[in-house]
Amino acid sequence: MPLKSSDSKLAIAPLLLIAPFFLWGTAMVAMKGVIPQTTPMFLAGVRLVPAGMMILAIAALMQRPQPRGWAAWLGILSFALVDGALFQGFLAEGLTRTSAGLGSVMIDSQPLAVALLACWLFGETIGLWGWLGLSLGVLGISLLGLPDEWIWGLLQGHVAIASFPSGAELLHQLFQNGEWLMLLAALSMAVGTVMARLVFRYADPVTATGWHMILGGLPLFAFSSLWESDQWVHLDFSGWMALSYSTIFGSAIAYGLFFYFASSGSLTSLSALTFLTPVFALLFGNLFLAEVLSPLQWFGVGLTLVSIYLINQREAIAQKLERTAVEKPTTSIEETSSAAVELLPQSGSNIGNITRVPLPVAESESQILQ
Repeated sequence: MPLKSSDSKLAIAPLLLIAPFFLWGTAMVAMKGVIPQTTPMFLAGVRLVPAGMMILAIAALMQRPQPRGWAAWLGILSFALVDGALFQGFLAEGLTRTSAGLGSVMIDSQPLAVALLACWLFGETIGLWGWLGLSLGVLGISLLGLPDEWIWGLLQGHVAIASFPSGAELLHQLFQNGEWLMLLAALSMAVGTVMARLVFRYADPVTATGWHMILGGLPLFAFSSLWESDQWVHLDFSGWMALSYSTIFGSAIAYGLFFYFASSGSLTSLSALTFLTPVFALLFGNLFLAEVLSPLQWFGVGLTLVSIYLINQREAIAQKLERTAVEKPTTSIEETSSAAVELLPQSGSNIGNITRVPLPVAESESQILQ
């Protein structure tokens, strides 16, 4: 029996909802694979500027309004610096020193920072489940970012203080650690997410996204031209295909789908699916790049994914538990609407008729019975 058009739309809707996270995760793998053929800042700029142009072209076809006024452009410029230049710059530099899977986990830990920033700046409630998620997230990120020998030494309790680097050495090691660069990228993205709430008050979300990608990518190209060389000399056909995939699918289409679903009222569903991005990155990183994690890192990945889920779903979990707590067992009385009891004659009684006696019930008790 052939499917109707409405049935086919319902069947493809979940796939489209998952698509942005699939594209982001696989784009991380594509970027990691092409980095040996190019340079980090050039890669970051290529992912931003062409994708921003594509989004602006689509916005023009949709007749979306362009930014107007100094407040809109100042917000977009700040948004471009933080969420564009810093985020993509740290991401590309971090990918040169870590795997695509771990990098994606660190990037997608940004809901933890967003929750804290929203609590401090906008007074949003984190709640018990949110704080539990934050605690698990800090532990998970620590397992991912710190060297395994430090963690095992601390667990075994025989690590000398002198074995830990101090001062400038520690700072140098952390910035050479790809996971910590990814954490800086996640923090930049978190600040950009909070800034976006303010920017979108003065500018259309679609056009503001396109302009912030273009304006954020231009400094990356400038940095690349000044301090990098041989940006595209060693790129082969597969390298250009990987760059094209990261730009077209991993940026333009992924962001387009994300904002389309967000504007149509599916933001809760999207936030619940955030944890899928590192899952796809870990899976395809293992398949195509043979990336292998240590047992401690896998444990950290698990804790981080659980923490992301708890943060994104903290309100839904709390509401579900509250509903479960207030529910009462159903009573054996069937006719609660009329609140009447039928007095049936007992055996041997001379009463031949059934008498219906209405019993008044308080409103609160009637609600419990229902």
